[in-house]
This record gives sequence, C-alpha cells and structure tokens, in this order.
Amino acid sequence: MDFKVIPLTEDLGAEISGVDVSAPISAEVLKCIKQTWFERGVILFRKQVLTVESQTKFAECFGELQKVRTVADAHPHPAVMMVTNVKNESMKAILPEGEMQFHSDQCYYERPAAGTMLYAIEVPPTGGDTLFSDCRAAYSVLEPAVRTKCENERALFVYDYGNNPTSKDNVSGSAAPRYAHPVFRTHPETGRKSIYVNRLMTDHIIGKSETESRNLLEALYVVQESSRFIYRHKWQVGDVILWDNRCVLHARTDFDPNSRRMLQRVTIAGDRPY
Repeated sequence: MDFKVIPLTEDLGAEISGVDVSAPISAEVLKCIKQTWFERGVILFRKQVLTVESQTKFAECFGELQKVRTVADAHPHPAVMMVTNVKNESMKAILPEGEMQFHSDQCYYERPAAGTMLYAIEVPPTGGDTLFSDCRAAYSVLEPAVRTKCENERALFVYDYGNNPTSKDNVSGSAAPRYAHPVFRTHPETGRKSIYVNRLMTDHIIGKSETESRNLLEALYVVQESSRFIYRHKWQVGDVILWDNRCVLHARTDFDPNSRRMLQRVTIAGDRPY
C-alpha cells in the first residue's frame, strides 16, 4: 500500500495510510510523517496491531519518551499508562468516567509533554470520542483587543487529580502540581503561535484581577472550543493517534460506564514553553 496523507478537516488532522507503525520505517517516510505532524497537529494511523514494545519504539521516533509522572507504578514500562475505565488492581492509571474538558497534557509541569500517542485496544460502541482543538487557528482569529491584553502574559496551570480529574473546580490541594507558562505559546518547529491556556487546568492569568483574568480566559476558551476548529475522533480498535500538545488541545466525550474503554498511552518529552 502506498503512503498517503488524507486531511481530517480543512486545517487540523491527517490520516496517514500505507504505514505499519510496528515495522521499521524508512528515513524518507519518517520525515514525511513528522512534517505532517507539525503541519496538521494530529496524525492518525488505522488498523494497527501494537505491543508495548512496538508502540514505544515508534513513539521514540518523535523524541525522548516522558516517564509517567502522574501515577506511581502505573505500568511495568515507565513511559506507558493505560487510559481506561477497566477496574484492575494492578492497573493504577484508571481515568474516571464522564466528559473531560479541553486540556493539554502535563501543562502544569515546567516541561510539558510535546506529544501524546494513544493506541486503541478496546472502545465503547458509542461515546468516548476525543475532540481536538486547533489552537493555532484559534489564535489567528482572536479579537485584537483580547490578543493585546494577553500578549506576553503568563498563566498558572494547576491539576489536582483528586479534586478535578475531568472538570475544573475552584479548589486545588496545595500538593497539586503547578507551573506558569505563556498564555500564547510559540511552536519550536514551525514558529507558529497558539493559545496555550485550557479550561481544565488553567487557574488564572498572573497579574490580572480575578475578574479580568476570568473574562479574558473565557474569551480565549470560547474561541478554542468553536466547532470550526475542532476535529472529533470516533475511535476504532487499532487506531493510533499522535497529537501535538504544543498547539492542540483535547477533550473526551462521555460514554456508558458499563462499556469497556482501554487505550495505551505514551507521551513524548517536551521543552519549556516560550
């Protein structure tokens, strides 16, 4: 099968066919895959059959793997976490059921993940979709007044796994990881700017009053969450998706908690946002 790139929306996402990601990939094809990832933000491979070893080996093509930092002893492999509702005493990385608000993985650390790769092992018959938001396109249409007020500003990101695992609330424990990053982030490979804040994990814009911070953040969220910038992925078993955390947010829709959902996750280490 020939290598092909099929756009998923006008600007965001691409399905790449003709590649078995569990097998060795030529330097030429890998270069095309990386360029597509940078340009489209989300890349999809269908009908893959992966082991932990083959997934982590493929992920390493995009950079150093990030060890799991959120759950201790989540998996025998230090960089693998199971995103699942399947109850298993030996599997500690169980994500609660329910809708999960838009966010960027590990934005509450000094060096957030550059990318996240999910491999679908079990999926529910309906629901549990992943929504991806193109924050580059969202940045490009911001109202000039909002852009001016947020330019060169920083926001504090906090994630409390116990209090707000799927939706933002107003209480975070003192031990919750937190870090400040630019409201607008520059992509190190493309130079494009994106809105980097997100509804789930952004606490406030530093130096702004509570009211101004809340109003500015809501204005940014509304643009990010506009349907014109979103790709909705309905998972199939064997799907492999890699998205760019530096310019793409993701969210999850609700699904029947009696249905099994299991995805194998690997993250790629990133740099400090600027």
